[in-house]
Amino acid sequence: MRPSFPRRDILWWCDSCHAPVLARVCSHCSTRTREVQVTPPGDARPAFPADVAQVNRVYSEHFGEPLIPPGHLALLNKVPDQDRMDEIIVGGGVVGSLKYLPAESRWEPIPRPEASVFLKPRRKYVVVDNGAVPSIQHEGASVLAPGLLEIEPSISRGDEVFVLDEERVVVAVGRAKVDASSAVSMERGAIVRTRRNVHSICTRGEATWDDAVRASAGALEDREAEALSFIRDVAARNPLPVNVSYSGGKDSLATLILVKKALGVVPLLFADTGLEFPETYQNVEEVSRTFEMPVIRAYGGEAFWKAFVTRGPPAVDFRWCCRTAKLQPVEKVIREYWGECLSFIGQRKYESFRRMVSKRVWRNPHLRSQLSAAPIHHWTALQVWLYLFREQAPYNPLYKAGLDRIGCFMCPSSDVAVLRHIEKTHPDLWQGWNCRLEGWQKEEGLPDTWVGEARWRLKGVSSEEDNNC
Repeated sequence: MRPSFPRRDILWWCDSCHAPVLARVCSHCSTRTREVQVTPPGDARPAFPADVAQVNRVYSEHFGEPLIPPGHLALLNKVPDQDRMDEIIVGGGVVGSLKYLPAESRWEPIPRPEASVFLKPRRKYVVVDNGAVPSIQHEGASVLAPGLLEIEPSISRGDEVFVLDEERVVVAVGRAKVDASSAVSMERGAIVRTRRNVHSICTRGEATWDDAVRASAGALEDREAEALSFIRDVAARNPLPVNVSYSGGKDSLATLILVKKALGVVPLLFADTGLEFPETYQNVEEVSRTFEMPVIRAYGGEAFWKAFVTRGPPAVDFRWCCRTAKLQPVEKVIREYWGECLSFIGQRKYESFRRMVSKRVWRNPHLRSQLSAAPIHHWTALQVWLYLFREQAPYNPLYKAGLDRIGCFMCPSSDVAVLRHIEKTHPDLWQGWNCRLEGWQKEEGLPDTWVGEARWRLKGVSSEEDNNC
């Protein structure tokens, strides 16, 4: 059964400022905003230039035009799927999605009718008789051969298509049931199975992320004030040495800023698994210099690779790596430096179902020397990003390159889409990992697809260590 997340008002849009807002009223222009309906958990994030380029490339290749116009702010909202699928929010509405197909190693565009506010399809469309439009729009009827006036020649069975009326206005979207070459000779039968979507309002207009920060100024101040109060209260109730658990990711960076404002300079506890990106190491150094906060490094050394020899690669359902390369080194460092400590951690409930139900202050049963507290537990990804933009914080450049989460470069919990991306952007790292996988594959007599299709991520063995990260 798919985990259920509470549906909450967490995202709004200002049609005057053309920006996402974190409250019902825009702080910049005082206009009442409108809610943006997104799929739960609704942890939408900014689309960075690399994200926009990818969306526009895929939509251009398929429909002949880009989806996101220059100067327009866009958000991506990851939704439940077999691998990777992101809703695309432009102009205050969901205009479509981008879905990764691992078996075909490609991205598929899945538009909504609202996409027509921003693009005019030049490929992959059909034109229907106006008499068929009411049943298509209001009853979800398929496009049938008798009502078909035109079908764009490049359409193949299974393609996503736009449905246009005689005036070339988009009235629906759907998936082609037949090739264009077959459709032209059909006298009966379905040509396109249409798809009914939740209607979104979309408005055109350019803006910057600085505009978005100004539009959410009041909400950001409120979030910051609550987090600062939480930090001071937890520290007062638990008189332990304090540090910030810093990973090189956006959430721990926001947490670091809040802790420094609340308590002053404290050490950064960096769990160096030995599997980090080069950009992450550079970011840890930059952040330490910028905020003048010393780094205490818990280094996993060769622990991961030694365990790999006997256990093989970690998997989504067999994450022995977290305890071996992260928790045990952290435990050792805490014992050496402090004996016991209070660590403020950038954990958010919208990241996963497990974190949705986790406490805000807790102890990991495998890391008893550390009392953990999450100041941004109730924050969304957009709240974190707008806060970092406001603070002009030095965030990890990997986000600009298209990654939405920062951790070990070959984390088995990553989508195949993410692993394929890393394979292209960090070929040296990936080649080394691939050699290890191929060695294990030969040793165990596994098929080539085990490596080629990233099946090493799925071991099929449950483990109590799954919840250690």
